[in-house]
Amino acid sequence: MSKTFNRRDFLKTGGLAMAGTMLLPSMLSGCLSGARASSPLDYQLNDYLDHFGVNQRVIMDVIAEGLSRGGDYCDLYFQHTINNTVALEDDMVNRAFSNISFGVGIRVISGEQTGYSFTEDITPDSMKSAARTAANIASSSARVKVMSLAEKQLPNYYKINTPWEDVSINDKIPMLQYVNDKVFSLNPAIVKVNVSFADATSYILFANSEGIIACDYQPMSQLNTSCVAEKNGQREQNGFGSAGRNDVSFFSQDNLDRIAKKAVDDTMILFDAVAPRAGELPVVLGAGSSGILLHEAIGHGMEADFNRRGESIFSDKIGKKVAESFVSIVDDGTTPNNRGAINMDDEGNDVKQTYMVENGIMTSYLHDRISSKHYGVAPTGNGRRESFRHMPLPRMRNTYMLNGPHQKQEIIESVKYGIFAESFTNGQVKIGPGDFTFYVKQGYLIEDGKLTRPIKDVNLIGNGPRVLSDIVMVANDMEMSEGGWTCGKGGQGVPASMGQPTVKVSRITVGGVNA
Repeated sequence: MSKTFNRRDFLKTGGLAMAGTMLLPSMLSGCLSGARASSPLDYQLNDYLDHFGVNQRVIMDVIAEGLSRGGDYCDLYFQHTINNTVALEDDMVNRAFSNISFGVGIRVISGEQTGYSFTEDITPDSMKSAARTAANIASSSARVKVMSLAEKQLPNYYKINTPWEDVSINDKIPMLQYVNDKVFSLNPAIVKVNVSFADATSYILFANSEGIIACDYQPMSQLNTSCVAEKNGQREQNGFGSAGRNDVSFFSQDNLDRIAKKAVDDTMILFDAVAPRAGELPVVLGAGSSGILLHEAIGHGMEADFNRRGESIFSDKIGKKVAESFVSIVDDGTTPNNRGAINMDDEGNDVKQTYMVENGIMTSYLHDRISSKHYGVAPTGNGRRESFRHMPLPRMRNTYMLNGPHQKQEIIESVKYGIFAESFTNGQVKIGPGDFTFYVKQGYLIEDGKLTRPIKDVNLIGNGPRVLSDIVMVANDMEMSEGGWTCGKGGQGVPASMGQPTVKVSRITVGGVNA
């Protein structure tokens, strides 16, 4: 390769791109060798190598440097991410910014020990220096042979037609203005509106000492709307948003109208909301967004690193009954266009639908490379990282419960007095025991088998494994949440999604008002 690409040149080019309409990939072609694809959607492996200013020989040399002290395994994770955000408040754009992240993370594994280093300067010397730092985890005379690289072909679970780099801020502002005007037009009680839009694009190039090299183009977008309403001296605030691995075509007029209407409806209903009686009550979890409780209170406890260290209450539950026979829970990287969809995990592993609970029996943890080797099983495609600056951990992708044998109306009619929880916010979970507290953002009282008054100011307090065992009915109306969820763990955040059908839990402690 005739030219190398350093961080100083990149930032200079990136600054020019941010001042325009984010045409960064095509602008980079002048700095790199070789012919380029006309669009990043058409990129092949050689385009990604040119994009990062490397070739396969350089990559193999860096991997060899990572293994120079006797490590068992080495991988390189190249990432270039472009983030754009624009927000509108009170009919005016009040902020707009872009951020560019570019670099490579180098990991060396020796047994169950990991050495990690990264650099934003993608030159052979800088990468080899970072590789030597990561290699310090090992000290053995043994040498693992670096395999010749062969491209791994990936599926595509987020097909799009227009890259976000081709959509300028001037194309986004009218969309925000439309939502803003629509929200104000829907109800005269609305006194304030905030609309924000964010998009991101990531170029990923992965290679490891086992001979895998693969590339991926990852889009993301999110539109959020919040509003404040005032009526008879009372003010209420709520909102709604939609996120996923979508392009601009997802934000059609119909979808923008739907988002605006949902934000207004969810705000106005709070004027009639009441607090339920406090105590241990039957709780019906609505389809879709209430899957956050499933994700936080149950899913994290099934990530393999917590179980490998004996920290999770599920550490001895493989092969044992943890729920009724009609309860099955999966984590799935293949659900098209969801936030947690990935074409490969951040260790280059295949993604698939992984059953954590099948017909009430716990069947699998969520594994990365290290935990799968520890347990003697295949990786499940759950090795994920926030960026090239972070090492991968076992993380959820899209976690949901499968449909059950009941009907939603049948479930509601089975409750004499309880609550219907539609969506949650502000949850806290202790991963080990699974104890949780969640704030119900939207829901209703159930009285004599009917949804009656809306509720607010409600907390649910419980234990994830106990809730799992106390699920007594599961409907056949599974939905995925479209919210912009970011899952936090170990100081890292990764995009995720969740969902479930309508579910009845026989008892959860409800923090409301004294009877």
